[in-house]
Amino acid sequence: MKTLKYLIQKEFLQLRRNAFLPKLIVIFPIMVMCVMPWVMNMEVKNIVVEVVDNDRSTTSTRLVRDIEASHYFIFNGLRGTYEQALADVERDLADMALVIPPNYERDRAQGRSPQVLIAANAVNGTKGSIGSSYLTQIVTASMQATTVQQLQSRIATLNLYNKHQNYKVFMIPALIGILIMMMCGFLPALNIVGEKEAGTIEQINVTPVPKWTFILAKLIPYWIIALLLIMVCFAISWGLYGITCKGSLLLVCLLAVLLALFFSSLGLLISNYSDTMQQAMLVMWFFVVCLMLLSGLFTPVRSMPHWAQLSTYINPMHFFIDAIRTVFIRGGDWASIAHQVLALTGFAAVFGLWAVVSYRKNS
Repeated sequence: MKTLKYLIQKEFLQLRRNAFLPKLIVIFPIMVMCVMPWVMNMEVKNIVVEVVDNDRSTTSTRLVRDIEASHYFIFNGLRGTYEQALADVERDLADMALVIPPNYERDRAQGRSPQVLIAANAVNGTKGSIGSSYLTQIVTASMQATTVQQLQSRIATLNLYNKHQNYKVFMIPALIGILIMMMCGFLPALNIVGEKEAGTIEQINVTPVPKWTFILAKLIPYWIIALLLIMVCFAISWGLYGITCKGSLLLVCLLAVLLALFFSSLGLLISNYSDTMQQAMLVMWFFVVCLMLLSGLFTPVRSMPHWAQLSTYINPMHFFIDAIRTVFIRGGDWASIAHQVLALTGFAAVFGLWAVVSYRKNS
């Protein structure tokens, strides 16, 4: 224990003397919590739309005003012809064009359904499809105003857990996972490989310091830093956004510790098989990107292909994201996240054992 204590002190001294890492450790969580919740937003807004009104009636003008009043759209004005509006879409001056046909008001008065053309720029498929859906709802509501009002009076919507549908509530727990990934995965791996390149790690390898002691001394400082930064993130979340954890903070810390164990083990494992920092960084980045994109962090798992959904069963990041959102947003208890905790424990144990066994210490 005394040897471990001095080695941990050595790691903190080495970290403090580094000109870059202390700044990164301070700036990264502030950047993650103060900037990312605003920009990592999957809601589609500010869709630039142009309208070609070939009817010029009171009804068509009312439809144009409905589009202009929607907070999802930026009304870019009226155009004389469809070709003019399409040219603006092709020049990326507009995202969508709505063409109101002639005799729009007369056809509606006679009980017919006039055809309204919506042309959407679908280079960004999500923006194109969701924007078209928003615009279709406005047109449909305008055509069936009486029916829609009757239905709305009979339907009540109750949003559970995130009643204001604030996307920041959804993303803040995921950002904590990204923070753990960077602090406990990347930094220890690059630290060990950096010492391997400099040759200083050989001085430890030829000493009688046990392998377990050396590995723990390398990882414990980053575990401590990660836990402290998580507390800072919770404080920023409460102070800046008014968002607090609905469940137990102890459960959140338990999940964070298990994820930190997994990523530190993965980082150590990659460093054992890497000879340069570039090699370790590229390999680590490959695994990190795959784990993030297939975890349900950004998109729902059920929206993925079936083979991608099966991959989530071997993805520790998926279990962490699912569990921390259950506790943080829904206020879940131990019973609701027990199987995720067991899965994370299993992944951390397997990769930790593999990392320790694969580390070669010259005696």
